[in-house]
Amino acid sequence: MNAIEQIHELREQLAQLRQERTKEGRLPTVGFVPTMGYLHEGHASLMRAAKEQCDIVVLSIFVNPIQFGPNEDLDKYPRDAERDLALAERLGVDLVFLPTVDTMYPSPTKTKVNVKEVTTLLCGARRPGHFDGVTTVVSKLFNIVQPDYAFFGMKDAQQVAVIQQMVEDLNFPVTIVPCPIIREEDGLALSSRNVYLSEQQRQEALVLSQSLFQVDTWMQSGEVTTVSELRARIVQHIETSPQADIDYVEILSFPQLTELDASTSLHAHRGQAIIALAVRFGTTRLIDNRIL
Repeated sequence: MNAIEQIHELREQLAQLRQERTKEGRLPTVGFVPTMGYLHEGHASLMRAAKEQCDIVVLSIFVNPIQFGPNEDLDKYPRDAERDLALAERLGVDLVFLPTVDTMYPSPTKTKVNVKEVTTLLCGARRPGHFDGVTTVVSKLFNIVQPDYAFFGMKDAQQVAVIQQMVEDLNFPVTIVPCPIIREEDGLALSSRNVYLSEQQRQEALVLSQSLFQVDTWMQSGEVTTVSELRARIVQHIETSPQADIDYVEILSFPQLTELDASTSLHAHRGQAIIALAVRFGTTRLIDNRIL
């Protein structure tokens, strides 16, 4: 496995690998896993999926400054490149791209990619400019790596929807592969930011997954039948945690991410709606979701 910092070196190494792994005239497929590092089992699941589906796997590790707001956690975002590289090597990743900020943004960015509509709610409404930063860096990475497949975790379902929309609108020749949320044994969705939680906050954060897991029980028992009733029940459950500060609890169409009529039956939206949560515990903001 090679760890590379420069764009031209990555392209040279990829070209060499493509040539070496061409078989009987069939070009090898390239799978790409873009991350911000501090890798956990959720990231590992993406690398495994890429390894299973593709001939060459490229991982990127880059904490992208233009997707962080002025009061967000860019400076303290957890980093551990040595551990990340060891995990990538164990999982059989072929190339790891570790660019610096100067490599990705050698001069102030005058061009940004802006996706409309699917960015107006949820995290997009609360983090102005965040998704412009995401789509800009991902489009740059797609142009650098030129993958056939790119793997994204569904924990950030809005990001998946935004990237899919960008790829469709701009005709990127890449297939987006959404991968399931990976959770701890007690249900907490894996996140690099979980390291910020105190022991008490970590315990209380279980109300997120618990509320999502309870949805089927509430629906089957008839306790909730409409979109508004389900949202109210989830809010009620989360508020049993003294430290939980709700940012949003939303039930939207997916992947369009448009608002649903609050009075409509939940059963009418099965498989076509997402329950999305964002809750702060102290200074740590956690997100979670499930498809209805």
